[in-house]
Amino acid sequence: MYNGKARAYTNIALIKYWGKKDQELILPMNNSLSLTLDAFHTETSVHFSPDYTKDSFYLDDLEQDAKATTKVSRFLDLARKKAGISYCACVKSQNFVPTAAGLASSASGLAALTGACNDALQLGLSDKELSQLARRGSGSACRSIFGGFVEWEKGDSDETSFAQKIPSNNWEEDLAMIFILINDQKKEVSSRDGMQLTVETSAYYDSWLETTAKDIQTAKEAILQQDFQALGEVTESNGLKMHATTLAAVPPFTYWSPDSLRAMNTVRRIRKNGLSCYFTMDAGPNVKVLCQKKDVSAILTELQKEFEEEQLTCAYAGKGLKSLEMEVSK
Repeated sequence: MYNGKARAYTNIALIKYWGKKDQELILPMNNSLSLTLDAFHTETSVHFSPDYTKDSFYLDDLEQDAKATTKVSRFLDLARKKAGISYCACVKSQNFVPTAAGLASSASGLAALTGACNDALQLGLSDKELSQLARRGSGSACRSIFGGFVEWEKGDSDETSFAQKIPSNNWEEDLAMIFILINDQKKEVSSRDGMQLTVETSAYYDSWLETTAKDIQTAKEAILQQDFQALGEVTESNGLKMHATTLAAVPPFTYWSPDSLRAMNTVRRIRKNGLSCYFTMDAGPNVKVLCQKKDVSAILTELQKEFEEEQLTCAYAGKGLKSLEMEVSK
């Protein structure tokens, strides 16, 4: 009765979420817009039992340390409160994406845990409520509840901050994203720590907030008009602005590596030579290349001149949260 299992896919923000105005509720400083992708996902099961004396958390079959387990326990407390139970739980999560390497594993991981808890405790949450709950575990997880293009409304309270699908007439089916895996190791500065330092100290942060509000509208209009160039340009610009804020933090830091710069320059060269593609980066060194499906083969051929084939992974539009017990798509 208290078992649940779910799968959620990673999402990559085209217009970034960078900075919180409420640490506990995870309320963002700005709206963000993402594309859910099919290449990386997390499957998570949860079992609540009166026989357990403490929560346990296994990631890729390895029991996690107290810090990671405490984070999961705090999230489980939210689900337990909704269900009116106090049972401890065993959480087992399998990541089909490198963890903490800037590939949004926390988004898919916490979204999957949200779905598993919803099933196990028979919470009966709507997609909006699932998004609100997932946000409490990891901000970007609220977007992985949905497939395709998704906007996270920043809101000003627990009830008003949630994600929702953006009408697109299925245009995302014509698009692709190529991942250039520069480094799949754990990053030195976590997203959580990096964005907080940036909010508190970066001289560029106010300008980031001002321009990102405009970027959201530009991106939504591009999606409505199915204008790939407009979407690509604002995606690339917004990502660079986010990373600029980290260089103006005190002390300054960056998620870029020399190979990140090489990847960005390679994308610029490919675009200059006539293939329409644009890059973006999250809080990690890996570079993502937004392109159209029809150009994937030609772009991969060009990228393979600079990077090993195993460093390149192509993703297409992904689906929303899925229950693996009931086989019901969210």
